[in-house]
Amino acid sequence: MKPGLTSLFAISCSFLFVQQAFAQTQTEQPKVESEESIENEQSADETMTVPVVISASRTNSDVKSSPQKVTIITREEIEQQLAITTDSSKVLANLLPAYTPAREKLSGSGETFRGRTPLFMIDGVPQSNPLRPTGRAAHTIDFSMVERIEVIHGANAIHGLGATGGIINYITKRPEAGTFNQHMNLQTTAPTTELNSETDSYKLGYGFNGSLEDVDYLVSATVEDQGLYLDADGDPVGVDNTQGDLMDSRTYDFLSKGTYWIDDDQSIGAEFNFFRSEGKQNYVSVTGDRDAGIATTSEKGTPPGEAPRNQVYTTSLNYENTDFMDMDLKIQAYYQDFEGRFGATESTSFVDSSLAPTGLDQSQASSTKVGSKVTLIKDGLLDDRLKLTTGFDVLRDTTEQALILTNRLYVPETEFFNYAPFLQADFEVLEGLQFHSGIRYEVAELDVPTYQTVASRNGVTVDGGTPSFEETLLNFGITYSPVETVSLFGNYAEGFGMPDVGRVLRGINQTGLDVDTFLNLEPIVTENIELGVRYNNNVWDAEFSVYQTSADLGSRLEQVGDDFFVQREKSRMRGLELSGGYWLNEDNKVGLGYSYIEGKYDSDDNGSLDAKFNGLNVPPNRLIATWSSTWTDNFSTFLQVQHNFSKSFDEADLNFSGYTITDLAATYALPTGKINMAIENLLNEDYVTYYSQAALANDDRYFNGRGRTVTVGYSVDF
Repeated sequence: MKPGLTSLFAISCSFLFVQQAFAQTQTEQPKVESEESIENEQSADETMTVPVVISASRTNSDVKSSPQKVTIITREEIEQQLAITTDSSKVLANLLPAYTPAREKLSGSGETFRGRTPLFMIDGVPQSNPLRPTGRAAHTIDFSMVERIEVIHGANAIHGLGATGGIINYITKRPEAGTFNQHMNLQTTAPTTELNSETDSYKLGYGFNGSLEDVDYLVSATVEDQGLYLDADGDPVGVDNTQGDLMDSRTYDFLSKGTYWIDDDQSIGAEFNFFRSEGKQNYVSVTGDRDAGIATTSEKGTPPGEAPRNQVYTTSLNYENTDFMDMDLKIQAYYQDFEGRFGATESTSFVDSSLAPTGLDQSQASSTKVGSKVTLIKDGLLDDRLKLTTGFDVLRDTTEQALILTNRLYVPETEFFNYAPFLQADFEVLEGLQFHSGIRYEVAELDVPTYQTVASRNGVTVDGGTPSFEETLLNFGITYSPVETVSLFGNYAEGFGMPDVGRVLRGINQTGLDVDTFLNLEPIVTENIELGVRYNNNVWDAEFSVYQTSADLGSRLEQVGDDFFVQREKSRMRGLELSGGYWLNEDNKVGLGYSYIEGKYDSDDNGSLDAKFNGLNVPPNRLIATWSSTWTDNFSTFLQVQHNFSKSFDEADLNFSGYTITDLAATYALPTGKINMAIENLLNEDYVTYYSQAALANDDRYFNGRGRTVTVGYSVDF
């Protein structure tokens, strides 16, 4: 560890311990469950709102005291969406207007949050791959396993690498009260235009949980088999044999977790999640004609090579002591193994005169993460006005991408080592007025061996190296509540990320280059500025914010031929978000969410932001309206309408015409269990997906969206 870093971390830790020596004695506080799920929607006659602790903030803060926009997606909202669709990207897009409309495929490449990449986590364990992003990070867990989703909007460095667009943290279910509880659910989905064994989909889940003396436990498993998707006209939706598809796939998820309570203040827990989604290889793509408006479709056939899939193991060990020298200590150690296999395809990038003369090959990206997070929170300082949070994070990521049909390395095995101490302070100057500030010192090093690019990139030898980076990341924020119902907030935060190192390394085609001096490997540092206001009187709730996020050396994907390359350019995103809800009465609530965003970059490196981002890098403007209603004690409904506004781009062959999707769900409680029924795309909108219209001009991936479907499910707790 470098002397400067050692000193900074020592000062951070020492400061906390010194403070406790002169701090006033505190009354012992009850344990705060970081995984506690509290519904944040209150009925009209309720007068008190229980704050929800945001574990992703690492400071035990709640929404009201956060200096940037935070969204808590509750279990009720997740279940409403799962009744309509099991596509996790769709669930996020349905609930977050600033999220790109889903591709409806296994790959989420091009799905951004506020126009930049979010950091996905499962209970704080990173799922995003910093070196070779595959666009698969949104599909690493079945949402049936998720209790709530914490979303921090905008660039930040709370968890270090990768959150240039924000944080999306999946909090898994926790054991319920009781010795032994069981849950079972099953559902089936079918298009309304044609019902047969090819188009039917089903899902089955079972789990049990409970507690035995000082041990809490939970085990849950799901299996889902998806059939052929049909568009609004009843024609087969095109299968993406290369990037991977949710259509014609089988998905498994297994979650187990346990916690041992050493005493009332201390607990140690372990968690394991295995997820695999794999194509069944029953269909091949039939190329469309984009210029003629003819969509890509599917027909029966067996694609070459092995099936594309996601396979992810996520494991963590967690220790918490809420009374560690009058502080809250949290320690997490984790391991994640990710394998993203793409389908076989004929590509000019894969051509090799002896190994792949036709260009047929298949790539597979593998990533292994080992890391730890230590967080120490001291509250109640200076007459209960100051809270300090400090910690130290370590991450080692090893990534490679292979061409598995010809046994070649596409991206050499690259190791990324990163460690960072941080210190965060929350200070209440006056009642209702809080200042927030923090510093995080990132030290990162890449280790790239000397390697040879593939034949299509001239087979050049690139000298390896160990380029290192150091970044000091700051954040400043303020929240002010002049009255109980209103909260004003402002925030400046810096985020830290890496460009797609894999694409950069595999794209080199010139001799004499050295990894140590290659500019395209410089990190991405984003600056996020946001101002907003929240209002909640338990009848009305609303939030409005405006933001700007910029990077002097951003990262943009640009299509060249049938491959994508990383362009490092100055970039800026500007936008606003509006959300609100109103209780018509104690049984009916309506909601509205809107996102506007524009993105520009410097295309000619002259310092001027002269070009618009296309749909591969920025979402459209979006409006989402909802209506939740309880008709009787047993019967409730949920209606949502989302409109994606048309958008134009600089490229003449890219244009987005916009579309509107309406979904309806209903739940009926039986004496034992409950029945869910939902209709997705209620009005059977005929549309081409946003990615196919706005991200790239390609006849092979000119996909229609899914037409109207009906889902019927039954679930029971016993």
